[in-house]
Amino acid sequence: MRYLQRNITEDLNEYRKYFPVLLISGARQVGKSTLALHLNIENYITLDDINIYAMAKNDPKGFIEKLEKPVIIDEAQRFPQLMITIKEYIDKERINGQFVLTGSASLQGFKDISDSLAGRIGIVELYPLSLKEKYGKSENIVDILRGDLEPFVLKKYDSSLINEQIIDGGYPEILKIESQKAKYLWFSSYIRTYIESDARELANIRNIDKFIKLYRLCMIRSGNIFKKSELQKEAGLDNKTFESYFAVMEHTYQIQKLQPFFRNQLKRLIKSPKIYATDTGVLNHLLQINSKEELELSHYKGDIVETFVFDELLKANTSALNKAGVFYYGTSDRKEIDFILEFGEKVVAIEVKASKTVSKDMFKHIYSLQKEMPKQFDKGVVFYGGDDFLKLDENMFAVPLCFLG
Repeated sequence: MRYLQRNITEDLNEYRKYFPVLLISGARQVGKSTLALHLNIENYITLDDINIYAMAKNDPKGFIEKLEKPVIIDEAQRFPQLMITIKEYIDKERINGQFVLTGSASLQGFKDISDSLAGRIGIVELYPLSLKEKYGKSENIVDILRGDLEPFVLKKYDSSLINEQIIDGGYPEILKIESQKAKYLWFSSYIRTYIESDARELANIRNIDKFIKLYRLCMIRSGNIFKKSELQKEAGLDNKTFESYFAVMEHTYQIQKLQPFFRNQLKRLIKSPKIYATDTGVLNHLLQINSKEELELSHYKGDIVETFVFDELLKANTSALNKAGVFYYGTSDRKEIDFILEFGEKVVAIEVKASKTVSKDMFKHIYSLQKEMPKQFDKGVVFYGGDDFLKLDENMFAVPLCFLG
């Protein structure tokens, strides 16, 4: 299988020009090592190798000094204290582009250590393949939504494969697997390996069964308001343990919180975040959805499709020319908009519908927001399961889900 170009590659090369250390951070199996190895750096080591790990731990200073630079250090989360040694090394003579680290946990997971590299490290977060990357396209959906959508109006798109893409998710290995059974085995192995490796490394998990239970509970609530007390009670965890376990899921890129949109002129806004799974393949596996037919019949379908759009926006935003603030909108009187993209003073409102047809009624809460903040409102978009890119009003567009690819 050919290497799929990641749209963030150009950003990596820019970071290497200006920082001594580049960290590629993301979930296990998301393609960090493969991406790093396509940066034309000859020297590569991995802390997964027990001999390399032992050398680094026994004499971190000597280990770093002896490495030929530039160098890729894979699985850096295995020994986060090594970053202190790297800091001391580059402070003696700052040369940009010397170290490329990869890690399956965010630097927030070991914040005290990451703070020591402030000003010396560029951080890129890598997510599973976007739909555009899977199709070998370099366009960015966030940049497209910010711009003029008129050129796409009345164009027809083929939505016949969109459900399969939603079921598979974006992990690169899944693209190599054809049979449904093999995909099931891969996801089962992925979750087990994640819990046994990354989760255990970041937290002192005393009751692995309760961690697994919380993991599943959070995943199947993807697309819903984060209700901490409800989750805590269902998982049977005390407050401190819940906070620790949930932080692990965030720091290992399994779960992402989405904050509510807030402007002073907008009243009665809901202030709790929503939570999303970062890959619909893992989500569908946990929900035991393996086929288009099962997805169509599932009462989770709306949440799954919404999660898919969130994940595509999340991925695109990492490499967008003009990064957006991404939020959701909800009021106490039940006016909800799935996503708000904020570009400075301008906002793009996005609703997600799983149906194959679209109506103006689907825009009702977007119209309401437009009335609330007419100067800042740029356009409204409803993603839906059909084939036609339609303009329903002056700045209201119905966009096929497959347009994301």
